Amino acid sequence: MTSPSQPSRRRQRSARVLVACVLLALAVVAVVGAAVVGGSGPLLGAAVLAVLLGATATRITHSELADSRRDAAQDRAEQAQAYRDLTADRVAEQQHYVRRTTATLEGHRSTISGLVEELAGARTEVAEARLAVEREHDRADRAEAEGRLLTGLLDQAEERAAEAIVRLAELEDEHLVLLAELDAERAAWAVSPAMRKRA
Repeated sequence: MTSPSQPSRRRQRSARVLVACVLLALAVVAVVGAAVVGGSGPLLGAAVLAVLLGATATRITHSELADSRRDAAQDRAEQAQAYRDLTADRVAEQQHYVRRTTATLEGHRSTISGLVEELAGARTEVAEARLAVEREHDRADRAEAEGRLLTGLLDQAEERAAEAIVRLAELEDEHLVLLAELDAERAAWAVSPAMRKRA
């Protein structure tokens, strides 16, 4: 996360490094000039000036290096903070996704549980209906068998009734014959009392 002030700071640092280089160049020129002129006074002055300019250039370079390190550390800290924020956002999104997915799964599980219960109830109802149908089939079979038996018994009863009617008619005929014979016998007995005595 770069800020708009950083490019100007970098140009400033470049200017400081340029100033340090110019100071070192001046020190070199001063030493070379003193060496060309000769003499210990100018050489000593040039040496002192060179040391001062070198120290100043070193100080400028050191402060530039320290600033660069501080800026780099600040950039790394900002990047780390940005990564932490990004990671926190991703973790929050992941947790939201996990919660939403878990809620969806729980909904599906409850729906599946309800369907399983309904299926078990339907299976029970189907089993009960099958048993009821089997019982009704058994009752129908028994009723049909009883109907066949009753039909057979009815046929036998009708046959016996027909036989009884025929037998009754025969008995009535025999009765009439016997009554006729009895009447004939009575008449015969009434007509001949002497025959009764003989008999």
